[in-house]
Amino acid sequence: MGGERKAYPLRVDPDLWSAVERCAAGDLRSVNAEVECLLREALKARGVKLGAPTPVKRGRPKKED
Repeated sequence: MGGERKAYPLRVDPDLWSAVERCAAGDLRSVNAEVECLLREALKARGVKLGAPTPVKRGRPKKED
């Protein structure tokens, strides 16, 4: 997949969403990152093996000499 992210609209119960927002804030993550983390944890608990997530490149591109 090379770092691509899949966009997916998700309908969630408002109370569940509030709980995810609180967890995300407590972990200093975005809600999106928290949902991804929770999904990975749930899959791991079910015995599904995933590779490490591809890190997102951040910051400015390096200058060429």
